[in-house]
Amino acid sequence: MTDPIDMQAKLKVLSDAYAAQLPEKIRQIEQAWELLPRDTWDEENFATLHRMVHSLTGSGKTFGFALLTDVARNLEEYLKSLALEKIALNEQQHNKLQVLMRELHQVTLHCNSVADDNPQLVVPASGEAASPKRIFVVEGNHEQAEELKVQLSYFGYDVGAFNNLADFRLAMQANPDVVVLMDVTLSGSSQEGIELMKEIQQGRDIPVPVFFLTARDELAIRLEAVRAGGIAYLSKPINIGNLIDKLDTLTSTLPSAPYRVLVVDDSESITSYCATVLEQTGMVVKVVNNPLDVMSPLLEFTPDLILLDIYMPGCNGLELAKVIRQLDAFISIPIVFLSAESDLDKQLFAMGLGADDFLTKPIQPQHMISAVTSRIQRSLVLRSFMVRDSLTGLLNHTAIKDQLDREVAQTKRRGMPLAFAMVDIDHFKHVNDTYGHPAGDRVIKSLSRLLKQRLRETDMVGRYGGEEFAVILSNTNGETAQKVLDAIRHDFSQLRHMADGKEFSATFSCGIADVSFFGDSTKLCDAADRVLYKAKHAGRNRVLLGDAPAVSGTDFV
Repeated sequence: MTDPIDMQAKLKVLSDAYAAQLPEKIRQIEQAWELLPRDTWDEENFATLHRMVHSLTGSGKTFGFALLTDVARNLEEYLKSLALEKIALNEQQHNKLQVLMRELHQVTLHCNSVADDNPQLVVPASGEAASPKRIFVVEGNHEQAEELKVQLSYFGYDVGAFNNLADFRLAMQANPDVVVLMDVTLSGSSQEGIELMKEIQQGRDIPVPVFFLTARDELAIRLEAVRAGGIAYLSKPINIGNLIDKLDTLTSTLPSAPYRVLVVDDSESITSYCATVLEQTGMVVKVVNNPLDVMSPLLEFTPDLILLDIYMPGCNGLELAKVIRQLDAFISIPIVFLSAESDLDKQLFAMGLGADDFLTKPIQPQHMISAVTSRIQRSLVLRSFMVRDSLTGLLNHTAIKDQLDREVAQTKRRGMPLAFAMVDIDHFKHVNDTYGHPAGDRVIKSLSRLLKQRLRETDMVGRYGGEEFAVILSNTNGETAQKVLDAIRHDFSQLRHMADGKEFSATFSCGIADVSFFGDSTKLCDAADRVLYKAKHAGRNRVLLGDAPAVSGTDFV
């Protein structure tokens, strides 16, 4: 998040730039006024004049010029009343417009680099993303401690194991931001681990989160564990999948992707203002000043929300919203109109054409941030129900296929590398038949979690179906993808799963195709599937990279 003081300085620069542009804006408005014929109604030129004045109504107060907004609004309201009649102006109407135009000119002369009400940015409270927490394992059995350390390390956790309590106390003093996995009995005492944590917790404003590990399940011990700061009580032998679930809930090791906002407005001042305000919260903003240029940024930027002005030349916001809603990929994306239009009926009409909200200019920074954030959050929750697999939280079959279509098209345009992998758990039917479907589900969740944690945020993982997964590795060639996925394959094979007290392991096979050899996503997907089939028949538990097709083949490009 940007420093509020620095952000206030940026807003001041925008306000100064807006004031410097005002004389030219007024000159253009006066020129449009002079072009209006006196003896007939000119729809096109009148609409141009109204749009220019409307722009001042919305932007003046935004940049601190409240009086300019008031005068411009008076002029705009009178223009609206004339537009309803659609007849040539009589002498009285012409004279009144002349007076209003003169008032607008006069107030502009008094606008300088010092606004009458400088825009203020109130930064809403927001916690910074927590850094990944270390894990301290305190276990009386050295072998079990080392096994936990190894298992947790596969999921990206930084783990320290202790069997010397003096070393643990020193480490806690130097590393207060940790999660502790504490054996209850330690050297044999019934509650030694609990008593140790009570000692550690003394004097701390924020208790250390503790997961107690034990083979005992008495209520009295559970109660003492809670009093020692215990937030989980896990029975031995430890189910690693259950432990990772709880750790992932407590602290995420991956940052959340920033919200993406597309701002479409013909006013460069307004788009700069919106971008400045929203970017200070960590959002990524793309601006478009010509509505006719929106398609390419829309498809490549894939925004989470669109801020759209209503009155724009060439294509107004109402028309553009209709176009966007006709695109299947954007039928549910939030569209928020940003306009100085104060007529409630017109606002409701605009929203009836496909918008989700209407923000009236001038809009305060904190109001914009709050409105945009809440709309995106609600949309992402609803979208997740449509595109996410309920068991793993990964993209579902349809969503990962759609994403592959977009990634391949974008990769081809930019000439960048991309690899696509199909992953399938080996002998999964045997796992279900031997250990039960709940155990099979835990294996699927373990692999999905490992893929999400070990791959980059820019990579995409989907549950293709059953025990099969699809992975899109952006800006990555086939050889690199093979190395990355083979390392994950090795670590997955080392995980220990539990079912009814029995321990077992699982492996996966993987086939990879490089986009450089294939013309579209369908051929790329088919190629990866063929290589996966080859890996299965070669003995399983391996990652294979497909060769380039023969030049005479139909896939080669």
